[in-house]
Amino acid sequence: MTGPSTLGQRSWPDLDGKTITLVVPLGSVEQHGPHLPLDADTRIAAAVADGVCDGTSGEDVLRAPDLNYGASGEHEGFPGTISIGHDALKAMLVEYGRSACRWARRILFVNGHGGNTRTLIEAVSLLRYEGRDAAWFPCAFPDADAHAGFTETSVLLHVSPESVALERAVVGNREPVGALLGAMRESGVAAVSPNGVLGDPAGATADEGRRLLDDVTGQLRSALSSWEVDGRGRLT
Repeated sequence: MTGPSTLGQRSWPDLDGKTITLVVPLGSVEQHGPHLPLDADTRIAAAVADGVCDGTSGEDVLRAPDLNYGASGEHEGFPGTISIGHDALKAMLVEYGRSACRWARRILFVNGHGGNTRTLIEAVSLLRYEGRDAAWFPCAFPDADAHAGFTETSVLLHVSPESVALERAVVGNREPVGALLGAMRESGVAAVSPNGVLGDPAGATADEGRRLLDDVTGQLRSALSSWEVDGRGRLT
């Protein structure tokens, strides 16, 4: 298929009779410490989707407009966070998939926010039960710290350096996330990290961000070509 690789730039005759795999970035609007933008997760998911759609040949792959809102209740102790919750997110993903699969052969949600995972599993499982070829894929970086630390800061320095305020970057709570989950479930991230950071952004670089992004994008490109979906609806 020739022409733009983004859905929004197409007209309906461009898609008529085509075999389309629709790649949908899913993020959030939530705090990412004092130095990263509220839409950091969406920026990361969009960058992964862009890398896959721009670098995939031999398939009709289209990148959809970003889905910017997710389930971010754990961050609602910080101004700027907007969470639509699990129920609304599930309903949106299911209806989105039902509609898109009327003309797209497959739909893939590229997830940039860990808090969306449970909802994605439920929504994609329902879509697959209904006979739709849906899947999701996480932007899971190897050896990543938890939130707004070295990993996400590095990736944002590569993807959109103008959005990173390094002069405001500070260390957050560096305890293992497993040790913090109970308190976070009870009272949110603010209860364990007043500045919203889980990790340490010190030493983050754009070069490291490029390496991390290339790793995840390469994994997804390979998974997209084989299209094997596990029992949770995740593309493996």
